[in-house]
Amino acid sequence: MELCSEEAMKYVWEGAIPLQIHLHESDVTTLPPPPPALVLGPRIGYLPLLVPIIKPYFSGALPPGEDTVWFDYKGLPLKWYVPLGVLFDLLCAEPERPWNLTVHFRGYPGEVLTPCEGEETVKWSYINSLKEAAYVINGNSKSIMNMPQADQFDLWQSLIKGDMDGYHRISSRLKLGPVGEDCILNRASSMQSRQATDEPEIVGSNRPSRLPVRLYVRNVDQDLEYLEDVQTLDNWDSVSYINRAIEFHKEGGNYMTLKHAMRNILREIFSEEASTNANELDGTEEADSAYRDLETTSMKNDLVEESTFGRQGPNKGTLVRIQGIEPDLDIPFAWVVNNLKNPDYFLHVCVYVGTSSKAKAK
Repeated sequence: MELCSEEAMKYVWEGAIPLQIHLHESDVTTLPPPPPALVLGPRIGYLPLLVPIIKPYFSGALPPGEDTVWFDYKGLPLKWYVPLGVLFDLLCAEPERPWNLTVHFRGYPGEVLTPCEGEETVKWSYINSLKEAAYVINGNSKSIMNMPQADQFDLWQSLIKGDMDGYHRISSRLKLGPVGEDCILNRASSMQSRQATDEPEIVGSNRPSRLPVRLYVRNVDQDLEYLEDVQTLDNWDSVSYINRAIEFHKEGGNYMTLKHAMRNILREIFSEEASTNANELDGTEEADSAYRDLETTSMKNDLVEESTFGRQGPNKGTLVRIQGIEPDLDIPFAWVVNNLKNPDYFLHVCVYVGTSSKAKAK
């Protein structure tokens, strides 16, 4: 199976969340109040990009004047610069369909949210993320800084319209990937070393390459056996944001898995969680087998319909979500990055950390 799956990327780009958006009672000037708006929100999109659809729907009930539009979920103001799919994965432990959000046209919570003046603000936030990703990958942001204005415009329009082919046609000029088969770890110096850490030691003289990962770690003061019992997030203090570059080497050794990448970032959580796996990826044969297993997975159900989440099992203490799925941690990391990254070239990963896992980390 190829490291870049057009089918998988297509499902990511077509992934959408059914939203039921209610107008906040303080903005209602008519009786009866308007019914909620039903829209499909693209997973790779951003909440402010829905305003041109929502505002005309509620226009007859709004008071006069202008203000910045914002959204909340059960009273929690939603960060507009976080992709919609990431917000859903992070805030809905047990997926809610449709996802009930509230839109406000007044009273912007400037103490919680950074200012947003509409689409142009979102566009520049996206471009800045793209610059950060380019810096991690190439050591500089020249490819983004030197992008012609016409290409910049077309790139942004392709994201808004969900035009994957148009996006890839322009983004391929930025020299940011894809990741090749050289996304590997070096072999451990001894079997004893590997058994002690359950991870090959990274050694060698070659300068490592780097991939941008953005983690959203949510602490949950309970076990994760029953997701429907996870309490609603009422503030952002229990969410940690981690921007990290995952390093890999280009010398012979073991294929890097998603588990290795997660341990690289959150070793105190993942180092003891998974037991030694006799089927640990160790060379081309095993990696190719993993790719074949991925190919048989129903990507459409996982990424678009999200009807099941393939939970990793109860009492594990942690839960990882990427693009709405809870992936097998033994998936080759190169496949995950190439096919599940967002258009800003970051791999956005949501991690729930339950009581038992936090106890381990201490």
